[in-house]
Amino acid sequence: MHGSANLNIMIKAARKAGRSLVKDFREVENLQSSMKGAGDFVSRADIAAEKILHDELRGARPNYGWLAEEGGEEPGEDPTRRWIVDPLDGTTNFLHGLPHWAISIALEHKGQVVAGVVFDAAKDELFWAEKGEGAWLNETRLRVSNRARMIEALFATGVPFGGRSDLPQTLQELARLMPSCAGVRRWGSAALDMAYVAAGRYEGFWERRLNAWDIAAGLIIVREAGGLADPLREGRDILADGEVICANEVIFNKFAGLVRGG
Repeated sequence: MHGSANLNIMIKAARKAGRSLVKDFREVENLQSSMKGAGDFVSRADIAAEKILHDELRGARPNYGWLAEEGGEEPGEDPTRRWIVDPLDGTTNFLHGLPHWAISIALEHKGQVVAGVVFDAAKDELFWAEKGEGAWLNETRLRVSNRARMIEALFATGVPFGGRSDLPQTLQELARLMPSCAGVRRWGSAALDMAYVAAGRYEGFWERRLNAWDIAAGLIIVREAGGLADPLREGRDILADGEVICANEVIFNKFAGLVRGG
């Protein structure tokens, strides 16, 4: 695996946390029969993975800042660099014994994501990218797909659940998009949705109300694979607002037009 020292630190941390989560994931399947306690168990698995990542990443670069799901924000002595980490993106899948979840690690420098790792430990698929160095899946270079026809295109999103107020908006977007494409997937991990766009498995992805740690690593992986990633509402900030639309370049405008209702 080539790449900078920082990237290698990120990959090592992701693999170490991945081993811990895979072990816990096997355990979840045994807990399925007694649902009491499975949720607590997954929370503990999540926190244990975050501790591994924190120890590895801050251990190697103690002066970098830290932003993560469980542990909140810690400023670093170096104000220009920070780790942005999601130890388990796809918690609901994990809890249900579905092998579709990932560890997401991004390195931000002066407000720009410069390296990203998304590790699907259950399938041993490590997606990674570094600014100017392209995007990779394990040892294979990634490129977004070149499908240009909407009717052949496959998209991904998240559908709001549990009484969230943005459900009607998403349903309207689906109503505009579904008749003109080959399908929409809702697989429950934004980090993997973006990695799959980079890999050409999906033509595009959109979602709102995400956290910075859900999308930071995915952003650079999509862009380094030749894809476009924009805020859903033009002129906004993807990480600050937690909303994104990304796709291959040839289909982006058609796709974004339908989603945005333009």
